[in-house]
Parts: sequence; C-alpha cells; structure tokens
Amino acid sequence: MPDTPRRATLATVAASAGVSVATVSKVLNGRSDVAPATRSLVESLLREHEYVQATPRREPCGSVELRFDDDLTAYSIEIIQGAVQAGAEIGVGIVVSIKKDAGHSTAWVRDLVAAGRTALIAVTCEQLAAQQVAALARARLPLVLIDPLNLQSASVTSVGSTNFAGGLAATGHLLSLGHRRIAYVGGPATAACNQARLHGHRAALEAEGAPMIPGYVWSGQFRYHDGLLGGAAVLDLPRAPTAIFAGCDELALGVMEAARARGLRIPEDVSIVGYDDTQVARMAAPPLTTVRQPLREMGGMALRTALRLAAGEKIDSHHVELATELIVRGSTAPVRG
Repeated sequence: MPDTPRRATLATVAASAGVSVATVSKVLNGRSDVAPATRSLVESLLREHEYVQATPRREPCGSVELRFDDDLTAYSIEIIQGAVQAGAEIGVGIVVSIKKDAGHSTAWVRDLVAAGRTALIAVTCEQLAAQQVAALARARLPLVLIDPLNLQSASVTSVGSTNFAGGLAATGHLLSLGHRRIAYVGGPATAACNQARLHGHRAALEAEGAPMIPGYVWSGQFRYHDGLLGGAAVLDLPRAPTAIFAGCDELALGVMEAARARGLRIPEDVSIVGYDDTQVARMAAPPLTTVRQPLREMGGMALRTALRLAAGEKIDSHHVELATELIVRGSTAPVRG
C-alpha cells in the first residue's frame, strides 16, 4: 500500500529555497521586505511542493448556558434541540443546566463568568431576583428568557409565542365541533403564558356566546400528574365538560388518563386539546390535537438574540412572539347529541 504523501510545511519550502522560515512566511503574507528574486523563487517552490496554508485556528467564542428550573420534559427537549442546532450553525457551544433552587444568591453569576459563558438563557423560570438580574448586568452577561412564567422588567429580553392566539384557536376548534361545555386545565395561575392561553380560551367562548361554567377552570403545574388531578376535578363535576383544553401536552396526557379511569372514551365521550405539539402529542393514543408552539425556533431565536446582545448589538424588541398553529389529530370529535 503506497505511503500517504506528507503535507509540505514552511520548513520544507524554506530548506529547498535556502532561506529562513520567516522569509517564506513573509512571502505568504505578501510582505514587501523580500527581494524580488527571493520572492519569485519561494513562490515557485510553494507551487512545486503544492503547499496548502493551514486554516487559522479560530478562538473559542465561549459557550451559552441554557438553564432550566426543573427536571427536563418533552417541552425542554424541543427547546434544547433548537438551541443546539442553532449553536452548531453559529459555532458556539450550549451547556444545559438544571438549577432548582438558586434562591437570591448571586454567586452563580460569578460561576457563569468563571466558566467562560457568553450569555444565559433561562427557560420558563420563576422570576429572577432583582439582585440576580443586576449581577448579570454588572458582569455584562446577557440574559434572555424563553416563555417566562412571570414577565420581568421591560429591559429583560424574552422570547415566547402567541399564547393568546393559541388559546383562541384551541377553544375555537372545540366550539366548531359543537362543544359548549369546555373546561380549561392549565398551569400556574400567575404564569404569564398560562394567563394568555386562558384569556384566549375565554375570548373564544365569549365570541360564541358560550358560558364560562363555574368550576371549569383548574390551575396546577405544567406536569402530567397535575393533568390527572385537574382532569379528575373537572370530570367529577355534576355537569361534566364534553371537551377539555389543557395548557400543555403533558397536562393533556394526564387529563386523558383521568378520562379513561372514569370509563370515558376519547374523543367519543370527551374531546381533549393540548398545547406545545411535543413528541408526546404524536405518540398519544389517540394522537393529540394540540396547538403547536414553535419550541425549536424559540430556542434558536433565543440563542441568536443572546449572542447579538453579547456582541453589543441593538435589538428591535425586548420581547418577541412567534406564531402558534392548531394541529388537529384524533383526540377531538363533534359533540355527541
């Protein structure tokens, strides 16, 4: 098997020309302090040796911290996928962390700086303490929030989706199927994204002249277990709903299980709509009708925005909302009777 030819080096060309490596380097860089005859000889030998200049090493541009407040979910994975994909295109690393109890300490900001972080992206986090936001600003470490549970000051940048429009579309779909007894099982009552989805739900009912029935709004966390509890609470009412809009896909799966535990068929006896369009929505039985929140796009936009802030660029808006879309699958059907 023939030997693989070795790549010519500056030393190889310099030795052939009888000059120093520094002289060859000057020729490569177009410096003028080289005699014409020497320059011509070196250029000829560079071609003869088929010298290829190595691509300069890029200085690392740091990494961006993608922080979650709780255990990862299907929602989290979509955000990570979008941020990692955008990071690979840009050439920046993404470090995923889970910080369940930051308290009011600012020590973690020093840790971020020491670790070489370029920016911090916090996902669906509880409100950061003012001293933490101030510590990030002093460290010149940009902060971008994704789908914040509580809106920060106007100076804090965030990326979200059109939650009101999503709630409007979800309930509008159920109304179009003839449902009038529609419950909402959502996340924390104080969460901005949950409030917007609930307001969209109410607006759709009001536009159709459908009633807001007492007991038909239930709030918990954006978790499967809370879907079980919320589903049980509304389905056990004396006048049970014929349809339920859940504030996220995990909640919807919990609601579906609560319905099955009561001998109800989906969608024949109760229609269910989720929110997010994560993988679990497609794997549900039946597949879940849901509002697609562009989570991957949100992760990518948050990263690009954070890097623009780190570079000192001005951004057009401190809050950006990406469009949602209703995805109709098998968990909804016309109301019976």
